[in-house]
Amino acid sequence: MTGTKTISLETIQETVKEKSVELLHLQFVDIEGILKNVTVTAAQLEDVVEGKIMFDGSSIKGFSPINKSDLYLQPDLATFAVLPWTEEEGYSEARFLCSVTNPDGTLFDGDTRNVLKNTVAKAAEKGYSISVGPELEFFLFQTDEDGNPTSKLGDNGGYFEPSPKDFGERVRLDIYRALKAMGFTIEASHHEVAEGQHEINFKYADALTAADLSTTYKWVVKTIAKQNGLHATFMPKPVFGINGSGMHVNMSFFKGSENAFYDEKDSIQLSEAAYSFIAGVIENVKSFVAVTNPLVNSYKRLVPGYEAPCYIAWSASNRSALIRIPAKKGLATRVELRCPDPSSNPYLTFAVIASAGLDGIEKGLKAPAAINEDIFHMSEDRRAELGIENLPGSLEGAIAELESGEIGLKTLGEHVFGEYLAAKKAEWDSYRTAVHSWEIENYKAKF
Repeated sequence: MTGTKTISLETIQETVKEKSVELLHLQFVDIEGILKNVTVTAAQLEDVVEGKIMFDGSSIKGFSPINKSDLYLQPDLATFAVLPWTEEEGYSEARFLCSVTNPDGTLFDGDTRNVLKNTVAKAAEKGYSISVGPELEFFLFQTDEDGNPTSKLGDNGGYFEPSPKDFGERVRLDIYRALKAMGFTIEASHHEVAEGQHEINFKYADALTAADLSTTYKWVVKTIAKQNGLHATFMPKPVFGINGSGMHVNMSFFKGSENAFYDEKDSIQLSEAAYSFIAGVIENVKSFVAVTNPLVNSYKRLVPGYEAPCYIAWSASNRSALIRIPAKKGLATRVELRCPDPSSNPYLTFAVIASAGLDGIEKGLKAPAAINEDIFHMSEDRRAELGIENLPGSLEGAIAELESGEIGLKTLGEHVFGEYLAAKKAEWDSYRTAVHSWEIENYKAKF
C-alpha cells in the first residue's frame, strides 16, 4: 500500500484464491476517525468492488439522519490487504478501506475520507500534489485478568533504549512484521522519551494514502498489542508528569516530480511557495487546532516542558517551535507541523493543514521571521516582544476559534463542519459539567 500502488481486480481475485481468503472486512471511519467495519464473504467480492454493499449511515457518528440513512461503501482497491494475523492453513481474511457514497453513486459529503479527496483535488487545480509523512507515537499499558487496560506502563525504558528495559521491543517487532506484510515500508522503530512510549515510522506517501496508512497503523498497533497482552493507546496525554504522544505531520507540495518547497538558491533552501505555506499554516493554525488536537485531553499535552509545541512560531531547526524545517533538502524538503496528536482523524488533519498552506500560497502570504531561540525557556515579555502567540489552551478555546475562523468550513464542508462542531461542543460540555477525581481529592474533605 504505497502512494503509487495500483492493483487490479484480477490480482485481488488471484490473492483471494491463493491465500484462501474467506472473509472481507470493509472499513471506513466516522467523523472522529474511529475505524468502522462490516464483514462479508469473499464470494461477494464482485459486488464489493462494484460498491453494492449498503449500510445504515444514521448509526455512524456524524453521518446521516434516519430519514436518509442508506449509504454505500466503495472500496479503494489499492488498500486491499490480507490480514497476517488471520492466516492459517486453508484460511485467511482481508480488508479494503472504503469511501462512502450516496445511493446515486456520488461521494457522500459526510465521509471524512472524501473531505481529504476534495482537498487533494483543490491542490491539483493549482498544479500541486500533496506528500505527507506522519509520525504517530503511542503508549503500551499492562492489562488486568479481564484484558482491560491498567494504569501500569508496559515498560520503564527511555529514549532509544534497547531490551531488557524496553519490554515493548518484542511487541514493536510483531507490529513491524504485520505492517510489512500489509504493504508498509517501515523506516524506523524505537522506544520514545517517556516510559512505555513507542514510535514506528513508515514511509511518506501522497496525502490520501498517508491517511489510509495512519488509520491502518493505529488499528494494527492496537490489534497486535492486544495479542501480546498489552493495551496500546493513542491518547495524547495518558500519564501526568511525562511526555505525551504527538503525530508530527511532515508535508510537501510537488509540481510533477519536483518538490515545490525546494530552492537551492535560498539561504535555507526553501522556495517562496514554502514560505507562503508556512505563513498560511501560522495564520490559520488557531482556527484548525480543534481538528488536529481534538480532545479535552489534547490540551494537557500542549503545555510547556514536555517537548510539545504550544507557541506559534517556525524555525529551520528549533524543536520548541510549532513548525520545523527538517535538515534534509532537495526532494526531501518538507514542513513539519509538531502540534497534531494521534487521536485526531488523519483525513481531516491532513486536509486542514494542506488547505491552510494552500491558502497562504494563493494569497502570497509572507512568513514571519524564524525563531531560533529556545521558546520554552523564554520569558513572557520576550515572547511578547517577538510577537509569539499561544495555541488555544483548552478544547473550549479551540472550538471557539474553529467556529469563528474560515479555514474549517472552507475545508470540511457544511456537513462535516456542522457535525464536528456539534460533537466537540457536546464533548466539552460533558467534561465541563462532570465532577473529576482531582476535585474530589482536593475539595471533598477540605470543605
